[in-house]
Amino acid sequence: MEYPKQHKDIVSDLMAGKFLLRNDFNFDILKQNKDFYTSFFKESFNYGLQLESEFAYLISFETKEQLSRDICILIALLSYELDKDGKNFMDQLSYALFEYDQIDKYFEGSSYQELIKSNKQLKDVESRRMFYRTLSNRNIIEKEGENQFRFTSAIKVFIDFAVDFAQGKLEQATVSIDEDTSSIDE
Repeated sequence: MEYPKQHKDIVSDLMAGKFLLRNDFNFDILKQNKDFYTSFFKESFNYGLQLESEFAYLISFETKEQLSRDICILIALLSYELDKDGKNFMDQLSYALFEYDQIDKYFEGSSYQELIKSNKQLKDVESRRMFYRTLSNRNIIEKEGENQFRFTSAIKVFIDFAVDFAQGKLEQATVSIDEDTSSIDE
């Protein structure tokens, strides 16, 4: 069987939990071979391929990973603090350049200290720096020098999840995913 070029890199990146962004050469290859990769990931790993206009990623229907939860907590806390500071958090998350120290100040003054301290990824400055490296490796944030970053378009996945959760649509989404998975099996 002949695979699309860059196949190994595409599979390695996606299997490592990385988002392929629109500006990545491999994103174009993935997009051109959407049907092949949708089938490949479903048949090989039982993963769903999500290909959006700005990014692509894999969904595992049998996962217990905690990274997504921690990202949602980071975004929720940051959104709350930005809103409390009088800033449009959606604009900030979509376009702003964040300084690590700025987020540290928000978290240090947050009324959600118990939640922050109980989360191993967010509990202190050192833990958050490691967390940011993970987010960078997965193309969720883009580092801008040593002390700054901006969120990539991949942040939309977590914002949509948070909105669905807040609106009680999460249970409906789970049913929909199960239905989508069963149609893939047929």
